[in-house]
Amino acid sequence: MIDDPAGLKLYVSIACYIAGAVVSSGAAVWIMRFGDGARRDRLPLIAACLTTATWCGIAAAFGPLQPIAVLAETGRNLAFIALIFRLFSADGCDESLKPIRPVVIALALVQLFQPVLLFMQLRVGFVPEIAALTFEAAAILNMLVAVGALLLVHNLYAGAGAASRQVLRWSAAALAAIFAYDLNLFTTAYLLGEYPEYLVAARGLFVGAMAGGLVVGGTAASAELQFRPSRSVTFQTLSLLFISSYLLIMTLVTRSLTLLGGDFARAGQILFLMLGIGIATVLLASKGVRGWLRVTATKHLFQHRYDYREEWLRFTATIGRGADNSASFHERAVKAIADIADSPAGLLLVANEEASLELTARWNWATIEVPAIAGDYGLSGFLEKHGHIIDMGEVRTGIEHRGELAHIPDWMTQEEDIWALVPLIHFDRLVGAIVLARPRIERRLDWEDFDLLRVVGQQLASYLAEQAGQQALMDASRFDEFNRRMAFVMHDIKNLASQLSLLSANAQKHADNPAFRKDMLVTLRNSSEKLSALLARLGRYGAGPVQELSELELGEFGRSLAARFKPVHPVIFNQTQTVRVMADPETLEQAVVHLVQNAIDASAPNSPVYISASHEGLNGQIDIVDAGHGMTPEFVRSGLFKPFVSSKDGGFGIGAFEAREMIKALGGRLMVESREGVGTRFRVILPVAETHRLSYNSSASKSPPKEVANG
Repeated sequence: MIDDPAGLKLYVSIACYIAGAVVSSGAAVWIMRFGDGARRDRLPLIAACLTTATWCGIAAAFGPLQPIAVLAETGRNLAFIALIFRLFSADGCDESLKPIRPVVIALALVQLFQPVLLFMQLRVGFVPEIAALTFEAAAILNMLVAVGALLLVHNLYAGAGAASRQVLRWSAAALAAIFAYDLNLFTTAYLLGEYPEYLVAARGLFVGAMAGGLVVGGTAASAELQFRPSRSVTFQTLSLLFISSYLLIMTLVTRSLTLLGGDFARAGQILFLMLGIGIATVLLASKGVRGWLRVTATKHLFQHRYDYREEWLRFTATIGRGADNSASFHERAVKAIADIADSPAGLLLVANEEASLELTARWNWATIEVPAIAGDYGLSGFLEKHGHIIDMGEVRTGIEHRGELAHIPDWMTQEEDIWALVPLIHFDRLVGAIVLARPRIERRLDWEDFDLLRVVGQQLASYLAEQAGQQALMDASRFDEFNRRMAFVMHDIKNLASQLSLLSANAQKHADNPAFRKDMLVTLRNSSEKLSALLARLGRYGAGPVQELSELELGEFGRSLAARFKPVHPVIFNQTQTVRVMADPETLEQAVVHLVQNAIDASAPNSPVYISASHEGLNGQIDIVDAGHGMTPEFVRSGLFKPFVSSKDGGFGIGAFEAREMIKALGGRLMVESREGVGTRFRVILPVAETHRLSYNSSASKSPPKEVANG
């Protein structure tokens, strides 16, 4: 055992450098015998390995910090610089050497300053100030050589083509590791004022091990070996390099200020330190700066902007997130595409029954105002026909590719934050569209964005279509259950009506008291009539369009409704003109009563509900307006008229759907406008009586005579 720690360090250092010499010389022999003879960098590789072996041998014999070892190290570094220079022409293009020749020459000149510093140290090194100055200058020159070599290796690999990278990857990785070790060694030495013993001792073994990478890079089979670091590892490595560079700059500046001496130097050091920490804090906390660094690194380090495997896994995870998450499926759909394009917000527009686009969901975009009809049938038809992803930046500058300028609505062009419109196509049919917000880092859409967004949009369209199909099946199933229940109710009411009718008939025959018999007959007859009317209405439910229409004055109809609800809530009727429409009074009353009741439920106790009747063109209309809490566009689009979806506790969720279907059966339409915190307006539109008569007479005149039709 060796009790002396200094002796142990010495033996370890000698062993490491001997091992480095053996490995490096073995690498040179291997390349000479088994290396690729057609490689242009074969001779520089052999020279680099031999000079490394020589340096390791001298360091083992005389010590790594002795002047002769420093001269050998200079020769080794010059051989590595020559190797990097030769690797730039590995693809056979000598033109690539012209831009880097000045850099290589500058590095070689910097390296040749080492013998000059060594000579000064031998001649005047006995002066402590001169010795310290030459030590720091040597460390700085070595750091400059290491940084310059790392930049050359980075540009060598990043600027190479796909085929050249397969040849260069192992040699470039070995050279980068060698100079990164040197940078760490000399930076630490400069900061400490002396060489770290363990780093100096292990240096020979490390450089010898990296010579193995040069061996792999010099063989013909090196192109088949793959080394592909992930993007996350690459970004973390760049972050470490950025932090290291920042610390190095801070150290150099603060050490330079010490040369000034006195209070000014100390004040300057403190000021620079505080300024540096402040700048670093702002930069690291800024999402914009981090996004810019990510975009820049992706642009210059990778052949493709997107890591398709990572993007697909993230897309699938976002869409398939469980129901325990607060975001709905449609919100997750928007987020899945927005995350791919680094967009901070987005909207989902879905085509309605009239082929118009309506807002269905929004993600992180609560401030944008979207009209009820976000895009007309022209925009839907254009997106469905071409499947073209629209760059809104080009639209605002008047650039078009397939005539899209005529179909883009004004609200999209006026909203500067809208970046792109992505159609969702499923089996050549438009399911909807995604509106993406502008990314934090400004950039233009390119072919890779278009390709990826188009494929992801098609996949998302299939998910949306499948979800809509499943919802339709669920609604049909619940309708079936509802119809079965209604059948039982109708059967029971029919039996009750029959029993009451029979009781009424028997009472007429067997009652002894004429007065009692008369009262009983009136009561039973009224009950029987009411139950029969209810049975008739239930029997008409879902039976299709109303067959018998009559002329109805909307003013009288509205006043009767207001009087009916007046005891329970203030309902005010306004009429500007007489309006006569064609409708079934009973069906229209059932539909409008539900709308008025909804308005009352949504209003405060003292907040009146307004009913008005007016004439608009060929139609008459009834407006039911309240100042209640209102509804979101998403609920109006996807929940208000959806069966079995109710915002009331215990509600069955079929009233609004039934009201709309009844009004459709009368030949009319039901429209709704609502805004949260403001209120809601329901508008029932029906054809006026004159229009209905003209339409009926026109259709009757086109029919053949009865005897001809019967043949």
